[in-house]
Amino acid sequence: MLITEINIKFKAGDGGSGKVSFYKSRRGPDGGNGGNGGSIFITPTSDIYALANLSQKVKIEAENGQSGMDNKKNGRFAKDLEVKLPLGTIITDKNTKEVFEVTPKNDCFLLCQGGKGGLGNFEYRSSINVTPMNAQKGFPGEKRDLYINLKLIADFGLVGFPNAGKSSLLKEITNANPKIGCYPFTTLEPNLGELGGKIIADIPGLIKGASKGKGLGIKFLKHIEKVSLLFHCLSCEIENPEKNYQQIRNELKKYNPELLKIPEIILLTKTDLKTKPEIKNILKNLKKINKKILPVSIHNWESLKKLKTLILKSSQ
Repeated sequence: MLITEINIKFKAGDGGSGKVSFYKSRRGPDGGNGGNGGSIFITPTSDIYALANLSQKVKIEAENGQSGMDNKKNGRFAKDLEVKLPLGTIITDKNTKEVFEVTPKNDCFLLCQGGKGGLGNFEYRSSINVTPMNAQKGFPGEKRDLYINLKLIADFGLVGFPNAGKSSLLKEITNANPKIGCYPFTTLEPNLGELGGKIIADIPGLIKGASKGKGLGIKFLKHIEKVSLLFHCLSCEIENPEKNYQQIRNELKKYNPELLKIPEIILLTKTDLKTKPEIKNILKNLKKINKKILPVSIHNWESLKKLKTLILKSSQ
């Protein structure tokens, strides 16, 4: 199951406390320093399901540093903790409002700094105080209360009503293997496919009122906010494609007006179900709304070839 949002607390390890100790065979302090606590680092991964590994956890904690020991032995430094998050993840600290983004550019970055170990009483010796009775406590590790939100990094997005043929197209032109059916909401989570090194995202179908929470697609619209091109799928089966088109556009606008600024091409799908004159008439009406239209069918290899060529040219 694809998890795209979680709330979780991160806590770096505390530093170990310094030791108060004295030599047994001779005078003087010999308390060692505490070890540093483990830090928490974020590492990007291409596994979009990585958030599911954290979804059942309330808190992630790194180890604490070891306390100092006698004979000037310092405590062991705790191991740092590496947390893998999918590319495109946005991390927000709910207290400080700091925002961190997991991108290919930031290979690995520090999110929570481990606490520094405290000084043992050996470090406090002086000519004035030859028997220091104090040592320093370890410093606390950094902690964050986080909201983690995944926005898939896709180059192209497929949008449209349920049963518009989005998943079928994705399967035919890429290496994706989405669930396909002839009933609404077959697609319950985004599907990704790759063509020519570019990622195409198929999000669950939208319906009228989606921006107010109806249906399934609205919570996944965030995954297409950064695409360079939208493919708006309209099925030949519907009675009024123009009305259908405007309804989807309205829902996109209500969710985020910036989505309407993304370049768009209409894919008139399932053209094998209509006659050529019927297709010609539908295209004539749609071109009053959008001049960029491509008729396609998964049963027409030439139309799929044109779609692939269009995507590959748009990738350059």
